[in-house]
Amino acid sequence: MLRSASILLFCLLFLHESYAQSPKREFRGAWIATVANIDWPSKPGLPAIEQQQQFIERLDQLKALGCNAVIVQIRPVSDALYASKLEPWSRYLTGRQGEPPFPYYDPLIFMIEETHKRNMEFHAWFNPFRALMDSRQNLNPPKHVTHAHPDWIINYGGQSIVDPGIPEAREYVINVITDVVRRYDIDAVHLDDYFYPYPVAGETINDARSYAKFGQGQNKEDWRRNNVSLFISLLNTSIKHVKPYVKLGISPFGIWRNKNKDPEGSETKGGLTNFDNLYADVLLWMQKGWIDYLMPQLYWEHTHRVAPFAVLMPWWYGHCYKRHVYYGLGVYKMTNARSGPWAGSTGVNELLWQLRDIRKQCPNSGYCFYSASCFDKIKAPVKDSLRFGANRYPALIPPMEWLDSIPPAAPILKIEVVGNTANLKWQENNPQKEPLKYVVYRFVNGEPANLERNDKIMSIQQGMEFKDVEVKNYKKATYVVTALDRTWNESKPSNAVGQ
Repeated sequence: MLRSASILLFCLLFLHESYAQSPKREFRGAWIATVANIDWPSKPGLPAIEQQQQFIERLDQLKALGCNAVIVQIRPVSDALYASKLEPWSRYLTGRQGEPPFPYYDPLIFMIEETHKRNMEFHAWFNPFRALMDSRQNLNPPKHVTHAHPDWIINYGGQSIVDPGIPEAREYVINVITDVVRRYDIDAVHLDDYFYPYPVAGETINDARSYAKFGQGQNKEDWRRNNVSLFISLLNTSIKHVKPYVKLGISPFGIWRNKNKDPEGSETKGGLTNFDNLYADVLLWMQKGWIDYLMPQLYWEHTHRVAPFAVLMPWWYGHCYKRHVYYGLGVYKMTNARSGPWAGSTGVNELLWQLRDIRKQCPNSGYCFYSASCFDKIKAPVKDSLRFGANRYPALIPPMEWLDSIPPAAPILKIEVVGNTANLKWQENNPQKEPLKYVVYRFVNGEPANLERNDKIMSIQQGMEFKDVEVKNYKKATYVVTALDRTWNESKPSNAVGQ
C-alpha cells in the first residue's frame, strides 16, 4: 500500500510540473506483436469472435493510456494475418499455417476499422526477411516462399531468412508489402530491426552464393548494407506510388555506431550496432528521405553503463535530417523486474523520466511502448501514471509536411443551448471528400482561445455534432472546432460560438 501511494504521489507531482511538457503534438504508440502470440491473439486458433473481442479490449486499453497509434504485426514469418494470395495464413492466428480463420473474416479489415473508429493510426508491421522461426520445422503449405524459392533461403541461428542479397527476393518482399498498401486502408508501413540477422557466436551467414553472383567486387559488408538500402529505397518509392500519404517507418536497434568506430557515432560502448552487425545504414535512409520516421529501440535506462538513454535519445534526435524520430520504450523490462532500475516505483519513475526528457528535448517527437500486453503484467501502477498523469490530455500525431502540408478548410460552427447542454453542430467545406476528423475545444470564463493547449480539447471525433453536458459548470464557455486530414494537418479554427 505504501509503495503504491508513493508512486501515485510521484505521478501527481509529475503532472503538476509537466503541463508544458505534455505537448499537443506527440506520437504515442504501442506495438502489438503476433509472433508467438506475444500480444494478440492470446493463443492460436481462437474463434473469430474471441479474436475480435481481444483486439477491441487491447485497443480500448491503449486508448485509455493516451495512445493515438498502434503498430500491429501482420506478417511475422513470411505469412499473413490478412487475406493474401501471395502468402499463407499465419498459424499464430488460426493454429495451422495456411488455414483461414473460422468463422471466416479478414482480421486486417477488422483491426483497421476498429482502430480508426477510435481516431488512432494503424501502422502495419512487417518482418521483411524472416521466413521460419525454426529452420528445422517447416509447417508451411507449398506456396510459402521457403518451398517456392528454396534457393532464396538462408538458415542461420536456428531460423531461416530470405536472402536480402538476391534482387528477385527483395522484389518479392516489396510486392507483398505494396499489395497490403494497395488493398487496405493502413496509415503506415512499419518494419522492425530484422534485416540481416543478429549475430550468433560461431556461425557465419551463408550468403556466399548470392555474393558471388551479385557482389560485383564490392566489400561483402558494404554489399550487404547496399542490399538493404536498395530494398528500403525501392520500398518507399513503391509505397508512395500507390498511396503518397502512407508513411514508412522503421524501428532499428538503438545504436547506429559507437563513436570509437565513427566520429559521427554515439558515446556508447555497444557490442552490437546497426551499421556494423545488422548491415542497416539507417542514417543514410533518413538523409535520403527514404523513410518518414525512425523509431530506435531505446530499451535502456538513463544511466545504463553501455547504452545510456540520456546519451542516445538526443543523439538520434540530432540525426533526424528533417524526418521524424520517435522512441521505442521497453516497458517489457518492468514485467518481471524485482530489483534494479526497472523494478517497482523505480521503474515507473524511469519511464516517466524518459517521457519527460523526450518532451523537453525533442519537439514533434513521441514514443512507442514495447509491447502492449506488458500493461497486463506490470504490477506497479504504471497505467495510472500514464492515464491520470503523463498522458492525461490527448495529443495529435505530428504532421509530415513532406507528405502533405495543406490543411483542410475550417468548419462553420453553430451552437444551441438547451437546458444545461450546449449542442454544437458544424458544416465542412470538403470538396475532395477527404476522410476528416474534428477537434472540439472549449475555453471558459473569458480565457483566451489558445489552440496549443491540449487540456482544452473536449473531443477528437469523426461526427459533426458534439454535446457538452458540463456547460452549466461555467459562467461562460466558448467553443471552436478544427478539422484534421488523414495526415493530421489541422485547419484554422472555426468561428467561435458561446453560451
